[in-house]
Amino acid sequence: MPSRAVRMQRRIKQRFFSSVQLSSLPDYALLDVITVPRQENSSPWSMLGRRFVWAMLLVVFVTIVVYIGQEGYSEELTFLDAAYYATVSLTTVGYGDIVPVSQQARFINVAVVTPARLAFLFLLVGATLSVLTDKTRRTYQIQQWRKNLRNHTVVIGYGTKGAGAVAALLADDVPASQIVVIDTDRSALSNAEHHGLVTIYGSGTKADVLNIAGVSRASSVVVTPSTDDTAVLCTLSVRELAPDAKIVASVRESENRHLLRQSGADSVVTSAETAGRLLGLATVTPTVVEMMEDLLSPNEGFSVAERPVKEFEVGSNPRHLADIVLAVLRNNEVHRVDTKNASALKPGDRLLYIKHSMEDPAEVEDSED
Repeated sequence: MPSRAVRMQRRIKQRFFSSVQLSSLPDYALLDVITVPRQENSSPWSMLGRRFVWAMLLVVFVTIVVYIGQEGYSEELTFLDAAYYATVSLTTVGYGDIVPVSQQARFINVAVVTPARLAFLFLLVGATLSVLTDKTRRTYQIQQWRKNLRNHTVVIGYGTKGAGAVAALLADDVPASQIVVIDTDRSALSNAEHHGLVTIYGSGTKADVLNIAGVSRASSVVVTPSTDDTAVLCTLSVRELAPDAKIVASVRESENRHLLRQSGADSVVTSAETAGRLLGLATVTPTVVEMMEDLLSPNEGFSVAERPVKEFEVGSNPRHLADIVLAVLRNNEVHRVDTKNASALKPGDRLLYIKHSMEDPAEVEDSED
């Protein structure tokens, strides 16, 4: 008899894992699932205008060619006759009142007029061809994106918390092309697409959705669904597919923090408890809340940043540095500046400090000075 844990895993898989795996589908079948931002957006009117201009240029071109070789036709042609012949030929009407009779005129019709007629027909059915070409382009774009995706960040859930996390990543100079958003809300995905992000429609609890998002090759995953139970399932699925990825999860209630930790989250942020504390502080010391919001707001005033210890800083007390240091990161452990372990800096340490938005990142990352 299967154990209780095995039966529970089966029920979870039956509920959250679809029978058709998206990761096994060809790229063209994922056009409604993956959206890669377009480099340029052309309106239908501009596309129609360009086609019309090209069609008229073809008519003018064939008219000039026919008029230059007018001696080879069944009657003497005026420029208007040449334009008339070009029009009826390109539109394949072909009344037959004007026909080429000389060898040279017939050769010109085979070598010039016929290819121009084919091009004109392509322009007439340009709307259909545009749709087919757009699908082919998008399929190729998705194929290349999936092939080159490495060391990116996956954000599961693009609500208020997810959008805030993305804003912080963008403010930290993370390229928009390196951020992938997963959500089941089309309007939220549309908003993310407007910010230049790659979006995937689906649930972050499903392994096939996570696979096409390249979670196994991601460097970090941000889990911000609307409910705590979904956050736990997302974290379990992500940790199973990406054992080495850094998982940062959001939970509404502090009593569920340990569930996310047990599921494999490296960091857990309690949204409801944090908001409650800020509300309490705002009633007593509103200026403190303003400073906290300043520290948490990207590209606005001060922010909390991380940098390596410079060579001349080794052996120093972090409280005596020019920067306002909050903690020392050593061997993946955080030590506050008021603790004994952070009293003297060592090679390889990293500092958590308060950075001004106008500070040059090159100066921060330069550890050779």
